[in-house]
Amino acid sequence: MNKASLIETIATKTSVPRKDVERIIETMEETIIESLKKGEEVTLAGFGAFSARQRSARMGVNPQNPEERIQIPAVVVPKFKAGKNLKDSLKQKSA
Repeated sequence: MNKASLIETIATKTSVPRKDVERIIETMEETIIESLKKGEEVTLAGFGAFSARQRSARMGVNPQNPEERIQIPAVVVPKFKAGKNLKDSLKQKSA
């Protein structure tokens, strides 16, 4: 499912106009990104938690020249940890 089909599904299930759902989803994305940039964690109880983690600098191998070692810089990456309700829902589906 992509963003457009998610918006369409929510609009259909809730009888909320598609444009309003689209605006809500976009605002949610922007708010989560802004919070992560500030170093805050965003938790949706039962669903999961978004956070930003610092990945340390490290040495790596140049894939085009395996003899050459390259320095890979430290970087901040997004992380998502699934909540209990989400995990339990997926367990039930596979059973």
